Amino acid sequence: MERDLEHLKLLSIFHYVAAGMTALVACFPFIHFFVGLGMATGALSDGDPGVRPVGIGIMAFAAFFIVAGWTLAGLMVLAGRSLAARTRYTFCLVIGAVECLFMPVGTVLGVFTIIVLVRESVKGMFRNV
Repeated sequence: MERDLEHLKLLSIFHYVAAGMTALVACFPFIHFFVGLGMATGALSDGDPGVRPVGIGIMAFAAFFIVAGWTLAGLMVLAGRSLAARTRYTFCLVIGAVECLFMPVGTVLGVFTIIVLVRESVKGMFRNV
C-alpha cells in the first residue's frame, strides 16, 4: 500500500514535468507560424500572389500543432492531478497510453503509468474505477 502511494506520487510529479516539456516543445511551431505570417502578408515575398495561400497553409498547420501540443500538456497536468488525488482512473490510463506515442520520455512515462495502474491494489485506491 505504501509502495503504491509512493509510485502514484512519483507518477504525478513526472506527469507535471512531462507536461512542461510538452508545452515547451509545442512552442517550436511558432517559428513556422511567423514565417507563414510573413509569407501571407507579403513581407517575405516579392509581391507574388501565389505565395499567400502557402503562407496561410503553413500558419494553419503550425497553429494546429501548437494547440494540439498545449492541449496534450493540459491533459497531462490533469492526469497528474488525478493520479495524486486518486480519481479518474480510466482517464489516467488513457493518457498513459497516449503518452506512449511520444518517444522517449513519453513512452517510459506511459508504460510505467500503465504498469502501476493495472495493479489490483492501485485500482482499489481510486474512488471511481
